[in-house]
This record gives sequence, structure tokens and C-alpha cells, in this order.
Amino acid sequence: MEHIGVEHLLQNYAYFLIDAFGVLIHAQGAVPGAAAFVDALHASGKPYRILSNDASRLPSALSHRLQTAGLDIPAERIVTSGMLIDAYLRAHRLNGARCVVLGPDDSSRYVAAAGGVVVSAQSDFEMLVICDEAGFPFLETLDLIISRLYRKLDQKETVHLLLPNPDLIFTKSEHLYAFTSGSIAVLIEAALDLRYAPHHRYRFVRLGKPHDAIFQMGLQQSGARPAVMIGDQLQTDIRGANDAGIDSALVLTGVTKAVRDDTPVQLCPRYILPSLAP
Repeated sequence: MEHIGVEHLLQNYAYFLIDAFGVLIHAQGAVPGAAAFVDALHASGKPYRILSNDASRLPSALSHRLQTAGLDIPAERIVTSGMLIDAYLRAHRLNGARCVVLGPDDSSRYVAAAGGVVVSAQSDFEMLVICDEAGFPFLETLDLIISRLYRKLDQKETVHLLLPNPDLIFTKSEHLYAFTSGSIAVLIEAALDLRYAPHHRYRFVRLGKPHDAIFQMGLQQSGARPAVMIGDQLQTDIRGANDAGIDSALVLTGVTKAVRDDTPVQLCPRYILPSLAP
């Protein structure tokens, strides 16, 4: 692992994949150095994509969020995990499936645009899609969901479990963190194990980083090489980039603050950056 500055990346790479939360922004605005880095990318003319596990905002909404923080990033440069729902539903012939969606309105819009029929948690459903931790009464909804899942699975009904955003936690500010959709999925999986394991283990299908589909979507949008992924989490950003065969750079402004000597090789970044500041 090499400790470098952003100038090294700008000089040596032709295409950039960049995580959003913890790298460019948090709840209080832009991460220090992010605006100057984005300006430098634009000045260089090098292509880039924001590669975000966010499934709670459409690209237009995430673009607006970034621009509000002073980062001039258009929607067409944004790839989100929510954008992967369409291909998943088509590949598994789930268009028209009745879907309970956990997340705000844009999460439901992703599912509806993919051909899913969004229904309430009180309704009969064929698929549970966890996109975000916000947008619904948390405890009441989870209590209802696990009760309905127990009933449906006891009756041998098929239920599809989909997790566009596998993140367990995200950065809200420099010293403030929050659980997100991946943690909700782990909670539900543990509850299902209590009733059905070891004979059957029900698991969510995970779409976003570190899994390959979102990297391929980001990489296919430019033929430029070599490419580098800049992220703040070893398990998602760095592992996914390494698995996709591209270089990875860990920025220490988000969840991961250090890399231990005994970190497995698949989680080790090629580079470590203290921040995006020059």
C-alpha cells in the first residue's frame, strides 16, 4: 500500500470511479478537499463516474444533493445501486411482482420503473426490497415485515429478498455514523435463521458494491483506461474494485480510518490518501 496525494491519481489514471458518502459529501456538506478535486477532474477533461450504493435517491436527486454541497456533478455521471434493480427484475422475470419497498419515495420509484408493483407492508407481497433505513416507521415496519415473512415462509410461499445497497453503515459527518439498509437485511436474516436454520437459510440478493454488477455498469460508461476506484470502505469500495481488476484508493475521511497489517489481501487498497485535499 502506497501513501499518496490526489495529484498522483490525476497524473496516472484516465478514468475515475468515486464513492459519494464519506468521500465527497456527508450530512454537513462537502468533505474537505472534495470541491477542489472535482474541479481538477473537470479541468483535466478525464471521464469519471460517481459509484454509489445509495438506493434512496434517483441520480437527479443525488446530483442535486452534490450540487447543494458545492460539487458540480451532473446526473449522467452518477451510477447508483438503485439503477441495478431493473436488470435484476428482468433477468429473473419478476416484472409485475408485488414488492414491499423499504426506503423513501425515490426507492419506490426505482422499483416501479423496473416493473415492480409497489405495495404496502400490510398487503400480500412476493418481494421485499430494502433500499434505505429512512422513509418509514422503523420498528413498527420491521415487526410487521418479520411477522409476515414468518407466515408466508411457514406456508411454503416463495418470497424474493433484494438488497440494492449492501452498506452496513455510512458517514454522516466527521465523527458521526449511521446504520443503513445492509444492517436491516442482516437483522432480518438473523431473525429468519432463528426459525428456519440450519435446514434453510434465507438470504438477500445483494446488488451494489462490492458486487460486480455496479462496477461493470460504471466501467462500461467509458472506454478509458487505466481506471481507479476512490472509496472510504474496505468491504465495499476497495474489495469491489480489487475483484473487478481495477486499482483502488482508500481515502481516510469516511468509515475506514486505517488499514491493519493483517488485513486480507482482497481488502487491501493499492493506495491510501489522507483526504482529497491537494
